[in-house]
Amino acid sequence: MLELLNQLDGFQPNMQVKVIAATNRVDILDPALLRSGRLDRKIEFPMPNEEARARIMQIHSRKMNVSLDVNYEELARCTDDFNGAQCKAVCVEAGMIALRRGATELNHEDYMEGILEVQAKKKANLQYYA
Repeated sequence: MLELLNQLDGFQPNMQVKVIAATNRVDILDPALLRSGRLDRKIEFPMPNEEARARIMQIHSRKMNVSLDVNYEELARCTDDFNGAQCKAVCVEAGMIALRRGATELNHEDYMEGILEVQAKKKANLQYYA
């Protein structure tokens, strides 16, 4: 961390060097990193709302053979605390579940099982960091 701060502060200003940083854990960032003059802009991407989650799952399912019974709005309601990457993971898991059962298309139940898989992984990750 000290080396990063030294590099950000630098010895001579150089306008040709741009630093881009990203985190999904802004709550644990060191306040020294956020001190004035180190990072010029902070851009925050909020969690997607229900409509956005439904659209994200539609986009990531567009190249999959999806049954007409899939209700993306209902799936979005079941993924209240999911970010965009987790919504994509639901689609990938649903595809894997359908493949395992030898199906040629994904149905609504595949997506529901995919949601459960992603939720289980999410809880496991939270316990790891606790």
